[in-house]
Amino acid sequence: MAEPHTGKNEPDPSKDKDDQDGFIKVFVTTFATVFLAELGDKTQIATLLLSAQSGKPYIVFAGAALALICSSLVGVLIGRWLAKTLPPERLEYMAGILMLTLGIWLAIQAGQSLLQGVSPI
Repeated sequence: MAEPHTGKNEPDPSKDKDDQDGFIKVFVTTFATVFLAELGDKTQIATLLLSAQSGKPYIVFAGAALALICSSLVGVLIGRWLAKTLPPERLEYMAGILMLTLGIWLAIQAGQSLLQGVSPI
């Protein structure tokens, strides 16, 4: 006589769907954030100039892509270490302080650039 089916050993299809949705959300958010942050920055301008100067855009692309992958790896590894080392509240606090500091620093740089561009009357 067969035992009644309890369903305990079957994988939960909703968990797989949640994992896939989580992957997609993190992937798209990361891509969009990094892509938008890199537009018009010094790295993009440097690759533009290197490509124009060397006349070898594919080699410049490969070198720049590898450099971005390596620098991203460093960020991911440090982020993983911080997440394991610090409580989430402290990590959020530190991230907030870092963002405020970067914002203030960028505002000061923009102000200095504007002041240098203004000629005395």
